[in-house]
Amino acid sequence: MSNVHTTEAGETILVVDDAPDLLHNIAEMLQESGYQVATATDGTEALQVLQTRHIDLILTDIAMPKLNGYQLYEQVRRNPDWVHIPFIFLTGRSLSSDIRYGKELGVDDYLIKPMEIEDLAAAVRGKLRRARQLEHSAAPAQPLDQSEFGLGRLRINTAQHRVWLDDTLIDLSAREFILLAYLARHAERTVSVSELIQATHDLAADDKEAGSLARPLIRSIRRKLGYATGEMGCIENVRGIGYRLIPPH
Repeated sequence: MSNVHTTEAGETILVVDDAPDLLHNIAEMLQESGYQVATATDGTEALQVLQTRHIDLILTDIAMPKLNGYQLYEQVRRNPDWVHIPFIFLTGRSLSSDIRYGKELGVDDYLIKPMEIEDLAAAVRGKLRRARQLEHSAAPAQPLDQSEFGLGRLRINTAQHRVWLDDTLIDLSAREFILLAYLARHAERTVSVSELIQATHDLAADDKEAGSLARPLIRSIRRKLGYATGEMGCIENVRGIGYRLIPPH
């Protein structure tokens, strides 16, 4: 059963692990560092916690019953209210293929058990600090060309920040709109993730960080355009570089 530990710190960390002793020890360490801590023993309980309270960072095991860490990550990234929560895998899976898979998903960090407490604390502090910087970064840049244009089945009005697919208005967040409009302005050209994040967040980021910021936006846009999970649709991945928009027909 999920449990909540309260301290005076404003930031709340959700720790998810099916090993009771480890769950208790990590929660206790984080509390001693001044954080509020919510706990869950599997991904299903974690989703219940997320639905009932604000969470600033998720720290989760991978091998768990009901809903494992990978599945939890996918569920979190599909929800626009949770998409920007920093996410750290804490796991005994040390195979390079497992680590590579976690990184390809876009997880923010990947710590291997047993780990040093100092390493865990540093990772938590770093991810929370970066999340605060992103939250308080400058407002998203506005597209320079304030006109309406069409691209295949898409119609984009940059003055009104609206996008239509055929005659259906697509409900996009501000950053989703800017990203889609930017790709549309550069249709059929590969745009690097760092270039996209400069446009959406007004932020100079390296490829790793830019990729972790861009992937949730891309997934959300694809879903809102009607593509199934895992389907690229009109926004193609260009491995190791970025994304390319192909006019939808």
